[in-house]
Amino acid sequence: MHPAPDLSERIDRRAQVFVLTVRGEVDYDDAGDFERAWEAADRAGMPVTAVDLAGVTFADSMLLNALVRARHRHRADGRTLVLVGPLPAAVSRLLEISGTAELFTVTDVRPGSTGTGGG
Repeated sequence: MHPAPDLSERIDRRAQVFVLTVRGEVDYDDAGDFERAWEAADRAGMPVTAVDLAGVTFADSMLLNALVRARHRHRADGRTLVLVGPLPAAVSRLLEISGTAELFTVTDVRPGSTGTGGG
C-alpha cells in the first residue's frame, strides 16, 4: 500500500475553472477520492475543469478510467476537461498505450497564469 495521493481542489472564478491538482502515486485504492473530486467539480459547475497531473509519480489504469469517465461527464454537461502538465512519463505512457491520448486537451499553462509554462 502506498501513501494516498495529494488531491487538492480550488475554484478560479476569474478564469471560470475548477482546478484539481494531483500529486504522488495514484492507483485503484484512490478511486473513491477521484469520484469525490469529480462530484465537487460537478457541483462547482465551472465551464472548465483543469486536472494538474504534473506532480503524479505513478499512475495505473484507475487514473486512466477516472479521466475517461470525467471527460464523458464533462462533455455530457457541455463542460471542458483539460489536463495540465507537463505530463509525467507515467501518465503520458498510460495515455499513449491505451490509445486515449487524442481524447484529451493537454496544456502546460496553469489556470490563472498569463503565459506559457508554470504560473
